Amino acid sequence: MAFCLCLKLKLIIQMKDSKNSENLAENLSSDKATNYNGALATLVTVFFFWGFIAAGNGVLIPFCKTYFNLDQFQSQLIDFAFYGAYYMGALMLFVVSSLKKTDIMNKWGFKSGIVKGLILSAVGAGAMILAVNGADPGDSSAFAFILGALFIVALGFSLQQTAANPFAVALGDPETGSHRLNLAGGINSLGTTVGPLIVGAVLFGTAAKADIAASISNGSITLSSVQYLYVGVGLLFLLSAALFKFSNKLPDAKADANFIGAKKALNTLIAITVLLIVVFFFVFRQYSGLAPGAKLDAKADHLILILSAIGLLAIVGGLLGANKMAKSNPKGWGAMQYPQLVLGMLAIFTYVGVEVSIGSNLGELLMTKAFGSLTESDVAPYISLYWGGLMIGRWAGAIAVFNPGEGLKKILYIVVPYVAFGVILLAIYLAEFEVVHLFGFSACVALQIIGFFLGKDKPARTLKIFGILGMAAMLVGLFTSGNIAIYAFLSGGLFCSIMWPSIFSLSIKGLGKYTSQGSAFLVMMILGGAIIPPIQGKLADIIGIHESYIICVLCFAYLAFFAQKVGSLHQKKA
Repeated sequence: MAFCLCLKLKLIIQMKDSKNSENLAENLSSDKATNYNGALATLVTVFFFWGFIAAGNGVLIPFCKTYFNLDQFQSQLIDFAFYGAYYMGALMLFVVSSLKKTDIMNKWGFKSGIVKGLILSAVGAGAMILAVNGADPGDSSAFAFILGALFIVALGFSLQQTAANPFAVALGDPETGSHRLNLAGGINSLGTTVGPLIVGAVLFGTAAKADIAASISNGSITLSSVQYLYVGVGLLFLLSAALFKFSNKLPDAKADANFIGAKKALNTLIAITVLLIVVFFFVFRQYSGLAPGAKLDAKADHLILILSAIGLLAIVGGLLGANKMAKSNPKGWGAMQYPQLVLGMLAIFTYVGVEVSIGSNLGELLMTKAFGSLTESDVAPYISLYWGGLMIGRWAGAIAVFNPGEGLKKILYIVVPYVAFGVILLAIYLAEFEVVHLFGFSACVALQIIGFFLGKDKPARTLKIFGILGMAAMLVGLFTSGNIAIYAFLSGGLFCSIMWPSIFSLSIKGLGKYTSQGSAFLVMMILGGAIIPPIQGKLADIIGIHESYIICVLCFAYLAFFAQKVGSLHQKKA
């Protein structure tokens, strides 16, 4: 979640754990002379898919809102389905592993896990082709099928992500595994940059400056064009699966399948899931029987916001309560007995939520009068630049991996972000959009560079600084309008860019034998991308899209708090 694709820290730490390190080294790379460059090339395309589809949803959301006459909350259900699938996939793997008392993914082998995930995503792509074929404007049932198809695609992504990161380490010397993961992460970020541009081109074609609502009404723009995109994506999923399945040179990449159970933690997660299902059942019930294009009354809007808040409190209260009970009796709680892990789960939840919510609500914001009255087809370059901000930060964050000298590192911290910014502008220009008005974003890049220098390569310090910068940027966006506010909101991508690895490293530090389990719990919290955007969407329906970005201020505030709190916890233990 995005994103959220820097699972390399999980893997590096796991590999430094004695038994896992030995098993992975022996089982995955016993023949260091084997050339897996072709396999690595195929694997990084999988990373590209994740970013491409996830960021492309940022263009699909405002289009679907207009096409199906949705309110802002309903449009955010695209994220609800997509990121909810990541959570359900990770939870199901943990449930099955708990019942069988063995790590299912390691039992399958990472290669097999990727193949299964790609096939499942291909099934989802097929479902999407059927869902959009002939979908009429205002047809709510067609929108429901689209959500179901996206859920299946993302469920496949969940399997792929669980397996693909350790598999990248397997394709060569474990000592250089982090470099391969950085390459894959860079390709993923490229996907997030070009995804909105390509999806926009598929949807709107040459009608980039047309009145989209009128074009939908007269039938010159239809959702059916999306089926061609998913035909191509689905075929690529199947081709990639075949390359992995039938390549005899690739290792199965099985590691230690030992599984440490945590019955009480599992029961807590299941209880939270059941409560969320009940809450959102009543949320969706408010829309039942609503005529196409009709809006809910104020009472129903407020009830949905209250119910969504109850769901959010169930997650926060459930996790904090679990940690509190584990303090008196840690047996059965596994990794949840550690406060840094539980606070980190909430931090991942918040980070993914705010990262997705900024981008997913951005299209609606830019279509308001105060932000230029753009059409749905005009927002693609802005969404591309927002997700490109994550690429800028990740490219800069990867510099330390290559251990340059201090002088060179300082130069690279300045040069690399602007090179990445140039790549993004080039992609937008090649998509035939104007880029001159985006040059001012270079000032935001400069702020990020200053943040890197102040962070001094320390996760807690860097996360705190970026959390404060993100909060400040959202406040500037809230209290201004026009280009200044646009740049402020777009800069959220820059400040989110390093958060996943920073949160991950701080959360699993000191977990010992529970490191792998804690990592799995953290990955489940991609759920934030499913919960926070709809909450902001419903708040936008009530108080306005611009004002709804107060949610993002609160999210960045928690992330800064987490950095301070957990940093202090680790200092006390040192």
